[in-house]
Amino acid sequence: MPIVHVHFWEGVGQEKVKTMIRGITNVMVDLGVPEHAVEVIVHEIPKTHWGIGGEPASEKLKDISPPK
Repeated sequence: MPIVHVHFWEGVGQEKVKTMIRGITNVMVDLGVPEHAVEVIVHEIPKTHWGIGGEPASEKLKDISPPK
């Protein structure tokens, strides 16, 4: 049974998370994995705890908001 971990910035919203889970599951099913065997875990991480190029993403990408 595949377990897919997705690390994403906090704040994307419940509907987008549901869309990610469905889409990832569909990809696995297309590869021949039974749907009931696919597990997707979404880890929402605050931008303050995500570093890019030595800076917190909250500072480095302060002008970028999460997808809507």
